[in-house]
Amino acid sequence: MPVTPPDLPSARALLREHDYLRLWSSRWMGSFGSQIQSVTMGWQIYEISRRAHLSIGQSALNVSLIGLITFAPLFFLALPAGESADRHDRRGVLLLCYAGESMAVAVLVTASLMHFATVPLLLGVALVFGSSRAFFSPAMTALAPMLVPREHLPRAIAWNSLAWQSASIAGPAMAGVLIAFSPGVAYAATLALYIGAATALLLIRGNTRPAVQPGSRLELVKEGLSYVWSNKVVFGAISLDLAAVILGGARALFPAFARDVLHVGPQGFGLLQAGPAIGATLVGLYLAAHPIRRHAGAIMFAGVAVFGAMTVVFGLSHWLWVSVAALAVLGGADMLSVFVRQTLVQLMTPDAMRGRVGAVSTLFISASNELGEFESGIAARFLGAIGAAVSGGIGAMIVTGLWAKLFPALRRADTLQ
Repeated sequence: MPVTPPDLPSARALLREHDYLRLWSSRWMGSFGSQIQSVTMGWQIYEISRRAHLSIGQSALNVSLIGLITFAPLFFLALPAGESADRHDRRGVLLLCYAGESMAVAVLVTASLMHFATVPLLLGVALVFGSSRAFFSPAMTALAPMLVPREHLPRAIAWNSLAWQSASIAGPAMAGVLIAFSPGVAYAATLALYIGAATALLLIRGNTRPAVQPGSRLELVKEGLSYVWSNKVVFGAISLDLAAVILGGARALFPAFARDVLHVGPQGFGLLQAGPAIGATLVGLYLAAHPIRRHAGAIMFAGVAVFGAMTVVFGLSHWLWVSVAALAVLGGADMLSVFVRQTLVQLMTPDAMRGRVGAVSTLFISASNELGEFESGIAARFLGAIGAAVSGGIGAMIVTGLWAKLFPALRRADTLQ
């Protein structure tokens, strides 16, 4: 008979880890700010493009360039950033990232309030933001396990995801309200949140500096890559996300659907942006109280399949409530797969290598999100917004079946202990 996994420590026990709570607060404020910034930039670029009499497809393509340009520096910097997170004080790395992002968003505040914002300027800020995020993500991923006992890690990962997803509800909704006043006001709110996130990091008292590993930078980077490639559960989990979201991600299409398919304006655009996060937050709350105990691999594959199916439903919908509902189910399914993937990767990776493995994971995740947005823009250019969403969802479902055959160990993964 299978052995029943032992009970996890209670959620109340995690709340007694004060440094983790400070990190969680920083993560939430930073995520909230980045969501407001991202939504505002997408809407502003689409508006500027349409006022210049560009077509819907060309305007959607311009929005998708945000993702491509944000990803570009990550492609070159992710591996050195992971090595930095394993060599230097992880809190210090995060503080430097917030400083750079705050300066970049201050440029957006000035440009928007002074009415000289242009598409090239906004894309230039996206380049700066992407450079910062290349260092931010591995350090943030590697820092949380340093602040909680190992037995608390599954719950901590669920709460980390909940911080992101709850901010992803509040951020787009708030962005829709603030954009109605002025994009400059939305960017100013982002700046204030980044400052608050940095302040919360400064209050952390525990050790945030990893044990320095011997070897050159190149040797450490190669060691991290070798570990990911040789561990087929880790590699299969992060590559599944890459392949499915590149094809099925439809976020870059939201401005086109809001303005020219559903005709719901900035407020409806905010609801579309918040839709995935609504479902993800509900699922995240459940997972925070009841982490997955058995059949983790099968649950992850099911989540990705539902993600693809709901993308098809969203693409075919012409009613706002159906679209938001489909996106909510999509977000909940994605949350299941994200929780399993992140927990597997964290539990199977030693602390001394978490920055480098986190960098590889970040590279794959960002490639899926940012290149997925660019792929959506290209598809919209030739298939239209609806065709791009439907074909992408079908592609994500095909990828799910293919990866289930290619990575049987991942499919059979059971407990997250």
